[in-house]
Amino acid sequence: MHTRRNLLLGTGAIALTSAAAYLALNSESEASEGSFAVDLSPAEWRARLTEEEYAVLREEATEPPFSSPLNEENSEGIFTCGGCGQDVYSSETKFMSGTGWPSFWDNIEGAVGTKTDYKLIYPRTEVHCSRCGGHLGHIFEDGPEPTGLRHCLNGVALDFRAEAV
Repeated sequence: MHTRRNLLLGTGAIALTSAAAYLALNSESEASEGSFAVDLSPAEWRARLTEEEYAVLREEATEPPFSSPLNEENSEGIFTCGGCGQDVYSSETKFMSGTGWPSFWDNIEGAVGTKTDYKLIYPRTEVHCSRCGGHLGHIFEDGPEPTGLRHCLNGVALDFRAEAV
């Protein structure tokens, strides 16, 4: 009987924890909807973006590694959000991470926001455009100095504007 009680209590605790996490995640994503300067309907985004851009920027998909020409882009310039055109990263902070995605050790100040993503069960830091909410990628703590961060981005979520920085 003691074993059954422990089993029931443990199962109940897991169920309550799961329910609380589910509610927290859903309320976080719902709270961010409609809170961006560029706020288009799904139909408007679909008209503006390619199918692949829509999947990444609006549905938080990930492009295949080594598929973006921006991974090899080494010119001086600015990387902009593929959804709204906001400047998000400078070529001055880009580095070759070897991961297959464009990587940066910092963003342009105020250009991105973050939230916790649990899609792979464990928490990751998702990075999105602060102007339109477009999903850009994730931030990891294995980058170079001075920040020690690696902003691992989907090239399809970015455009590049060459210029002297």
